[in-house]
Amino acid sequence: RAGAGHAIEGIEEASVRALAKLEQVLPSRLRHRVTTLQAATIPLTRGDGATIDPQTLTVIAGAVTGRERLRFGYRSGDGTETKRQVEPYRLVSTGRRWYLVAYDIGREDWRTFRVDRVTEPFATGARFAPRELPEGAGAAELLGHSLSRLQSEHDVDVTFEAPVAFVTARLPESLGAPVPLASGSGSGSGSGSERCRLRARSTDSLEWLALRLALVDCEFTVHGPSRLVDHVTDLGARLSRATAVH
Repeated sequence: RAGAGHAIEGIEEASVRALAKLEQVLPSRLRHRVTTLQAATIPLTRGDGATIDPQTLTVIAGAVTGRERLRFGYRSGDGTETKRQVEPYRLVSTGRRWYLVAYDIGREDWRTFRVDRVTEPFATGARFAPRELPEGAGAAELLGHSLSRLQSEHDVDVTFEAPVAFVTARLPESLGAPVPLASGSGSGSGSGSERCRLRARSTDSLEWLALRLALVDCEFTVHGPSRLVDHVTDLGARLSRATAVH
């Protein structure tokens, strides 16, 4: 349940499949005890994705496997609340978030939904014949195309005043690993073994990138893009104002 509720890279899909099967065979008394245990504990898991109720995932996974139409409430990125009825095709984890790839009956087209924005999902019991994805694409490819339309890529360039191992352990794997700098390279001071530079392409939001850089917990310099520089500057000013004595 901990693995399913957090999109932990490498175990997420296996966790949901196993959990969905267990939910079907556990006696109701034991199922209640397991649910109560999770509600009373705090899982110490790493990751930047949203935490999702495992029951939401198992309901969706069951509808995918059983080829049942699914109803749920959905909150879009701008906060708009809608009701959806879909033919669920596949759950996909990106390592930080869960997505549902489905055919939206009301919109008569394929859609991808962030599962952390799904509320009160339930399988209607109405069966459906599986549709073919457009142009023979797979669920992961369809999700990738959907995300690329919503996100722009950023060429991130940052120098850290800390060793590679220290920085790598504190950065998301999606950003890759920095490389050590020779003594005197880039900006700032320090020996080569104590400094490194990250050049990466990311589709994450600039707000999220600014926060993640700050969480590395060392001195750093953002060389680009210019909008990321602005976001880091704004974040620093906001944090300074939060601690100002009035």
